[in-house]
Amino acid sequence: MVAGALLVVSFVVMVAGAVVFTNAVEWAGARLDLGHGAVGSVLAAVATAMPESLIPVVAIIQGRQAGEIAVGAIVGAPFLLATLAMAVSATAALAYRARRGSARLRPDRNAIGRDLLVVLGALPLAIVVGLSGALWLRLAGAVVLVAGYVVVIGKTIIAARQEGSEDEPAALYFDTTKDDPPNAFQVLAQTVVSIGMLVGAAELFVNSIEHLAHGLGADALVLTLVIAPLATELPEKINSVLWIRQDKDTLALGNITGAMVFQTMPLVAFGMVFTDWRLTAPSLAAMLAALAGTALSLTAVQHAGRWPVPFIGCWAGLYIAGVATIIAVA
Repeated sequence: MVAGALLVVSFVVMVAGAVVFTNAVEWAGARLDLGHGAVGSVLAAVATAMPESLIPVVAIIQGRQAGEIAVGAIVGAPFLLATLAMAVSATAALAYRARRGSARLRPDRNAIGRDLLVVLGALPLAIVVGLSGALWLRLAGAVVLVAGYVVVIGKTIIAARQEGSEDEPAALYFDTTKDDPPNAFQVLAQTVVSIGMLVGAAELFVNSIEHLAHGLGADALVLTLVIAPLATELPEKINSVLWIRQDKDTLALGNITGAMVFQTMPLVAFGMVFTDWRLTAPSLAAMLAALAGTALSLTAVQHAGRWPVPFIGCWAGLYIAGVATIIAVA
């Protein structure tokens, strides 16, 4: 009963935090002279990926089933983003088609396509290293992923600055005057508070889910592969829905694909160094589903933003099939 109530509270706080965060991060991007591509793929993606990124770190520090929890959290995040999150985003465009004037998503194809291509390169590397488990290969793979991430972020920022931002964001919530552009302190304060809300709500959500799942005797690896990402990835999905409602598709999808880049490069590199990074059957199933979902997303982007119902069904189907396989082979 208590766990169920806390679950509802955490969801409400997470929604509120996402609303405050999207507003703050747009102003942060404007003050740093970043375009929408960099705001979504770098600032929003990395910040909202913090809750799920903290799970493997905390697990390793505390040493409680570190390998299973850490690997499960790292692998589960891109699995959910490449499947369910994409389905939710496309569904939001359909739901708000009257407000937007179209049911199609119209992101910056170059920026989003670049993120997806990077993920399509990083995931097979993570799988190959995970099937081998050799120490030298893990260390070499980690170096390649971290170096590649630095290059990708640099190119994303340069390209986004050249394109510029589309329009001025809505008034900052922490700006009491509402007359002049907010100052740096107000933007920073709202960003910190909103991230704190997101992290705290995600942690409460995960703890509540754990208590409920443990009562049913759930496996730790299945828990982190399926339930933990579902909770901690809510910020990405909520932020994207809010931006799609505002017809800011590059921000919305960049938030998701940027998080996928972060989680398949530096976060996987962390797993390669601090765990044995051996992919068991459930983890491998999640990685393969993420790979298929990413390839499908790239196909959708190449179709000039035409994200029809069949794409939504395929993403949702991949997620359901992935979860069923994870449970079956656990």
